[in-house]
Amino acid sequence: MPLLYATHAYRYLYDELCAHQAFEPGQIEHKHFPDGERYQRILTPCDDRDVVLLGGTISDLDTLELYDLACALVYYGARRLSLVIPYFGYATMERAVRPGEVVKAKIRARLLSSIPTAAMGNRVFLFDLHVSGITHYFEHETHPLHLYGKPIIARLARELGGDDFVLACTDAGRAKWVSSLANDLGVDAAFAYKRRLDGARTQVAGVSAHVAHKRVVIYDDMIRTGSSLLGAAQAYRDAGAVDVIALCTHGVFPGDALERLRQCGLLSQVACTNSHPRALALAGDFLRVESIAPLLGERLAPGPSAPLP
Repeated sequence: MPLLYATHAYRYLYDELCAHQAFEPGQIEHKHFPDGERYQRILTPCDDRDVVLLGGTISDLDTLELYDLACALVYYGARRLSLVIPYFGYATMERAVRPGEVVKAKIRARLLSSIPTAAMGNRVFLFDLHVSGITHYFEHETHPLHLYGKPIIARLARELGGDDFVLACTDAGRAKWVSSLANDLGVDAAFAYKRRLDGARTQVAGVSAHVAHKRVVIYDDMIRTGSSLLGAAQAYRDAGAVDVIALCTHGVFPGDALERLRQCGLLSQVACTNSHPRALALAGDFLRVESIAPLLGERLAPGPSAPLP
């Protein structure tokens, strides 16, 4: 049975995974010195154990907390280390577009790759990445694995959409993924055409499928400010959709982003997973949040017939 630890921000997922009884709880002491320096102590011995460390890179401080704990767990004897990162927060800077841009996704992957290697190796589980190629940024003996939330997203889409709906995306960039999911669900797929007005602004010029008199479920891998989502929702409404629902894997919702979506009048509901702690804090009648704990538990602690890579 793997020994499970978590960063402070991901205690909610830690509690859910421990409730599935697939993991042995590992305890960590957290506190701060008066000057703000963080104190951490691993209370549950990890020597010669398979260790799972759960934590997202939702901020630079959280990334360092994850890195510090991972290094300490290997130092104190973890036999194998599995990092579980439900939200990889640097995915939008996965490449440089203009000279001088800092490719944070690559740098953070290199940072996590520098964690000392446990005796049986290090693995990094990444969940519904914004760009799947980020897995190639990990180096040395670190083995990245991309977990897909398609079973959760498919079930949510069906429950939210009902018997007759169109599965849509905000633009052509996610069209391949949405088309694959729509095919699995046996529904039509649609995407919004955009045209660039200038360097900072885009405008939706049309949609690719017939959505009049139908419910539209828009999927995107993440919702942050929701600007692209609002543009697409308006386009589908203009094309005759009777209802528009937004669905994503990662609900980030900084500042008043969710309230803006609520007040826009274009969306009847938003749904996401609990891969980001912000979504769980905002859950309510307008925002439905679905747990990824069962999927993680199945993947991280399978039976003897399904060995881990």
